[in-house]
Amino acid sequence: MTTRHHLDSALPSATTIHGHFDPEHNMMTSLDPDVAFRMSAKGGAFYETSFEGAPGHQKAHTEKMDIVIGSGAKGQTFLYWRGDELFELPVSYWTALDRWVNSPGYVDGTANFDRAITPRCLECHTTYFQELAGAKTGFHFEKQHFVLGISCERCHGPGAEHVRSHSNQSGTSLTSGEAAGGASMEIVKMPPMGLERDQQVDICAQCHGGIGHGLTPAFSFKPGEALAPHISLEANPLARVDVHGNQVALLQKSKCFQSSSMTCSTCHNLHEPERQAATYSDKCLTCHQASACPTFSKMSPPAVTNCIDCHMPLEESNSLRVDLEDQQVPIKVRNHWIRVYPSSAKAHLNSER
Repeated sequence: MTTRHHLDSALPSATTIHGHFDPEHNMMTSLDPDVAFRMSAKGGAFYETSFEGAPGHQKAHTEKMDIVIGSGAKGQTFLYWRGDELFELPVSYWTALDRWVNSPGYVDGTANFDRAITPRCLECHTTYFQELAGAKTGFHFEKQHFVLGISCERCHGPGAEHVRSHSNQSGTSLTSGEAAGGASMEIVKMPPMGLERDQQVDICAQCHGGIGHGLTPAFSFKPGEALAPHISLEANPLARVDVHGNQVALLQKSKCFQSSSMTCSTCHNLHEPERQAATYSDKCLTCHQASACPTFSKMSPPAVTNCIDCHMPLEESNSLRVDLEDQQVPIKVRNHWIRVYPSSAKAHLNSER
């Protein structure tokens, strides 16, 4: 319940929205002096308002924040309903700067609310949305029945068999004592248990394998199936892979991955909150000796246990950028191509001195 996956989308509230609504922190100016935005809260609802034009002749446009996207670890973006279509609001919250910024895809200095949300967007940030068929244009969704956050079933598959195996014939749940006392319980191996490595990685790749192109309706993929018939991902091994969104392809380029049986869950335990990056070095040291590192003798004792910052550095994304005060600012994301980065090692040594 406290993991980034579970918190990746939510209904708006004072708890789920990390941005500020007080008068000193609720404004965002833009490159155009005649365009500004104000974030406001009233009666338990939250709004973004654009102001366009010279003072005294301003045109205002207000939309309600209907869905929160992002756990807040890096930032949050907000969606609003227009009929049965979803659109991205133009102002997002950036955690590192603790301020409101232009949403990705929006141009600084414009008051635009028209960036549509596709089924593929929702497939990576929510558990389920029902797309409405028959519309000639746009993407239309059922407004009343959807599941936010990333739930158990996105990784483990449908849970009906799991529930059945833990219930008696009347449908009443069995207690652990009843099970231990001999009540008949069928052991159901839910994914990723019992899956081959490629099938396990495909579960993560449905969201961490790049934007891709949907070949079947969104949310059709079920853990344990092959991902390729559902989502077409970049397959060119020589293609430049951006650090945002395609961690799977980067990991697969790594010698560590190619010479072992590791999967994403070798390092990541999705049932607990994400750890600080450097603490994942204990996973590296189960196979590698710290003394084998060429810079081992040059670093202080605490640094030798931080493999991550040198071999999986934070790097600027080419695809994830925001316009901020007359400049495009790239967001840094952890590179999952595990290898030697001379510049990162040099920077790390310099920080030690």
